[in-house]
Amino acid sequence: MPPHATGQGRVIWFAVILAIMLAPVVAEVVRQPVRHARGPGCQVKLSRGVTHYRWFGPDQGPVIVLVHGLTTPSAVYDAVAVGLAARGARVLSYDLYGRGGSDRPRDAQTRAFFVRQLRELLADQAVKGPITVVGYSMGGVIATAYAARYMEEVERLVLLAPAGLAHRIDLFTGVCMRVPLVGDWLMVLFGPIGLRRGAEHARLLTSQVPGIADVMDGETRMRGYMPAVLSSLRHALTGDQAHTHAALANTGLPVLALWGGADTVIPLEAQARLAQANPAARQIVLPQAGHGLPFTDADRIVAEIAAFALVRP
Repeated sequence: MPPHATGQGRVIWFAVILAIMLAPVVAEVVRQPVRHARGPGCQVKLSRGVTHYRWFGPDQGPVIVLVHGLTTPSAVYDAVAVGLAARGARVLSYDLYGRGGSDRPRDAQTRAFFVRQLRELLADQAVKGPITVVGYSMGGVIATAYAARYMEEVERLVLLAPAGLAHRIDLFTGVCMRVPLVGDWLMVLFGPIGLRRGAEHARLLTSQVPGIADVMDGETRMRGYMPAVLSSLRHALTGDQAHTHAALANTGLPVLALWGGADTVIPLEAQARLAQANPAARQIVLPQAGHGLPFTDADRIVAEIAAFALVRP
C-alpha cells in the first residue's frame, strides 16, 4: 500500500488485496461439487470418503486392478478395461480421491494415502489376491508402492508410462509445488488453463475412449480437483522409486512396463533407470505413443497385458 495513500485510497488498496487473496476461494466455490451418482459404476464409503469404482468382466476370473494417473480419472482406462474383460479378466477400475466420482478429502495425498484407499477398496470388495495391479503415470507410483507393501497378494505388476523414476515438470508446476500459499493460489486459479490445453490436444488424437477429452476438461471444473492435483504433486510424486523397484526385483515379482516413445511427460530415460533397478522387468516401447497411451493404444496394451498376466503355460 503506498505510504501516502488517502483514507479512500487505503480502502481501495485493501479491497484489491483482499480480492486477490480470496480469488482462489471464490474460484473453488463456483466450481461444481462432486456428484457421486454421475455416470456408471458404484460407490463405497471408505475411511477417507466415498470412492467410485466399476467392475468389468465375469464374476470369476483373474483379477486385474487399474490405477489411473494424476489428472485423468478412471475413464482413461475404459477401453483397456473392456478389452481385458473380453479376454476373461475380472477388472476393477476406480477413481483416486480428488478425481472423478470420488470424494475430495483434504489429507496430504501421499503414496501411503493412496495405498490405503486401494487396500480398503479391495477389502470391501472381498478381493484377497492374487491380483495383477496396473498403474498408469502417477498410478505407477501407487501400484509399485502397493506391490511393495502387499507383495504376498500381488502376482504381477504392470506399469504404463510410470512416474517415480523420471518426470518432466514445467516451470509453472515447479513453482506451485515448491512455494507454499503462493503455489496454492496459482494452481487453483491458473492450473486449469494448462490442463484444458492438454484436453484440447487430446481431441486431436485418435482415441479409443470416446469423449475422453471432455472428461479431462470436465475435471478442471470440479471443486477440490486442483487442490488434489497439487497435493499429489507435492507428496506422491516427490522422491525416487528406484530403490523400491530394486527391492521388488529381489522378490522375483514379474514386472511389465510399457512406454510411449513420443511421451513428453515421462522421458525414456525412466526406462533405462527401471532396467538398472530391475533388469528382469520386461519393457516395451510404443514408438508413436505419447503420454495418453491408455486411450490412444488401448488395443496394444490389452494384448501385452493379456499375454503377460492372463496366458498361463
